Amino acid sequence: MEKPSIVFCHGIWADGSCFSKVIPTLQAEGYEVIAAQYGLDTHAGDVATVKRTLGRVSSPAILVGHSYGGAVITSAGTDDRVVGLVYVAAVAPDADETVNGQLGQFPTTDVFKHIAPADGRIWMLPDGVQYFAGDLPEQEQKLVWATHYPPAADLFDQKMVGTAWKSKPSWYVLAMKDQTVHPDLQRFVAKRMGASTHAVESSHVAMLSQPDFVIDVIRTAAKGVQK
Repeated sequence: MEKPSIVFCHGIWADGSCFSKVIPTLQAEGYEVIAAQYGLDTHAGDVATVKRTLGRVSSPAILVGHSYGGAVITSAGTDDRVVGLVYVAAVAPDADETVNGQLGQFPTTDVFKHIAPADGRIWMLPDGVQYFAGDLPEQEQKLVWATHYPPAADLFDQKMVGTAWKSKPSWYVLAMKDQTVHPDLQRFVAKRMGASTHAVESSHVAMLSQPDFVIDVIRTAAKGVQK
């Protein structure tokens, strides 16, 4: 097998540009890379967008999901074109679970105190970014907030369809300083899926604060699926 393609899947308060520090290096190493751009309106719609995006790269492919993107790759990863999954500080619900259900098992009291529901979406307040991306320089934190994209208010209550980690090999980047998805929840889901787990001293946005570490895990996953 040649090098797999890599499809990135973002979380809430983000879009595909949140992987801007890892994509160029992987491209330079000869990987075919694309970031799915979905609207955070419905889980089913986001998964459908990822499956359409898989059609724009060569198979086989690895899905990389950050945060809520872990729920997206868990569903979309059942596609036959997907051979591996990389979770970055991510949730990973089973088919009968919701994202909110998982977050409620290991609640954080930080970033979710700094949100504002409005117009059917959930916005992050400016002072919330320190709990979301606190290990980035101040100017980068301001950029994260200025470009954040709010999810639909009920997105985290929507049921999952399909559980790819039950049949596909998985790798997990565990963000030890995360104040958005509790590190204990990350440990729980990584252990449950039997993922190869790699812990890093990082905030929730490990791909921005520790890009080299995340790239190394993706490289490991890519080698792991090659035959």
